[in-house]
Amino acid sequence: MAPAATKQSKKLRILVMPFFATSHILPLTDLSFHLAAVRPDDVEVIVATTPANAHIVQSALARREPSHASVEVATYAFPVVDGLPRGVENMSTVKAEDSTRLEMAATNEALMRPAQESLIREISPDAIVSDLHFFGWNAGIAFELGIPCVLFNVVGIFPTLATWRLALSGNVKDTPPGSSVTVPQFPAPEISLPVTELSEFLRNPPVFDDETGAQYMMLLKSCGFISNTFFDLEREYCESYDDSGYTKRTYCVGPLALPMPPPARAGSGRPACLDWLDTMPTHSVVYLCFGSLTNFSEAQLDELALGLEASEVPFLWVVRVKTWEPPVGWKERVGNRGMVVMGWAPQTDILQHLSVGAFVSQCGWNSVLETIAAGVPVLTWPMVFEQFVTERFVTHVLRIGERLWPEGAGRRSTRSAEHDVVPGKAIAQSVAKFMEKGGAAEAARRRVMELSPKAHAAMAEGGTSNRDLHQLIDDFIGARASAAGTATS
Repeated sequence: MAPAATKQSKKLRILVMPFFATSHILPLTDLSFHLAAVRPDDVEVIVATTPANAHIVQSALARREPSHASVEVATYAFPVVDGLPRGVENMSTVKAEDSTRLEMAATNEALMRPAQESLIREISPDAIVSDLHFFGWNAGIAFELGIPCVLFNVVGIFPTLATWRLALSGNVKDTPPGSSVTVPQFPAPEISLPVTELSEFLRNPPVFDDETGAQYMMLLKSCGFISNTFFDLEREYCESYDDSGYTKRTYCVGPLALPMPPPARAGSGRPACLDWLDTMPTHSVVYLCFGSLTNFSEAQLDELALGLEASEVPFLWVVRVKTWEPPVGWKERVGNRGMVVMGWAPQTDILQHLSVGAFVSQCGWNSVLETIAAGVPVLTWPMVFEQFVTERFVTHVLRIGERLWPEGAGRRSTRSAEHDVVPGKAIAQSVAKFMEKGGAAEAARRRVMELSPKAHAAMAEGGTSNRDLHQLIDDFIGARASAAGTATS
């Protein structure tokens, strides 16, 4: 149902529409907060999602400092799908047996568009921010209704530009299996990837006829493009993307998770993992978390457990597979040197803790921004989507981390069936070497600590991302005034 914000208001009303995954909902909710917070007298924002996802938005807003920002939540119905239980509406929490049905429904325009279009017409917003990767059709609805629409990209400019360059080159489809491709027309350094490490969008591209493809590009170019990044992080790639003409305008508005709330203090309600971190030496702990969309096999979890044990390095490990049990005797052998958190952990608090010395990450863009903001070096372990491309940005461009599994040691792939199990011995060697005194982690930490203040400065008043937030609002206000002038002429 639509919120009370549908009544007449002089404020600019922006409707924000995230995809059904926590890794999409959170940054778009953060964007909503910032849009309302930087101009509270001018802007009100409505985040639209399905009922089972509304609490994620509400919880994210509740963690923000009290302000005069006006952000509400509207809901629309998720379609009834044969075989999919009611209330299963989030890709980050769905059971494995339901994930395919959920993804097919959530990305099906014929199923999703009617409810979304109905809500758009009911709210009648002044502007729309829609998730680029899955809800691109909302740009078409906005175009039909004469509403300005900007598409939000949950990944950085680097992986986005690389993906588009490869897609438009047509090089991937002609590359033999087992070969690599080099991203064409790309700022240095040269970036090459095995075909197995490319997203499905490139490996098995959708088939568009000439008319459909032309319509899609027209809509894309008629919209602005918001990226959760900051200019000083991806300067050359931002400039190259702007020059490409893929979109009307690019707004770099991140890291949207900033400012990070202060870490929870000791006392009742504080997560036990933070109390455990308090007992560990500075920069001694390896933190492992692989995001909300990565699913390890039990065989890989076993190897990871044995590798962490053999590394002799203190670790804090977040495991999403709640049914997994470590090898017999493992907990006793590891003792207090390691801690396992099942399900969820306060990642921003953990990364800010002084005892954390490295982050083993899947290279999801949200995690990359969080580790940069906190100044923590990375051991990379990409698994799906564009994460292998983002890994090159972390290791080759920023040089704030290294691959956990050395190149050539085994096959990696965006398809789980093609991805080799990383052996425990390799994990142990990589973690121990990275964390040793005078090792790669120390050099990577120096580099990421140079980036951290730039991330915070970008979001501060007058920073590059703050200015782009204001520019986005000004552009929306200008579009509303132009539409009003046209209507009265």
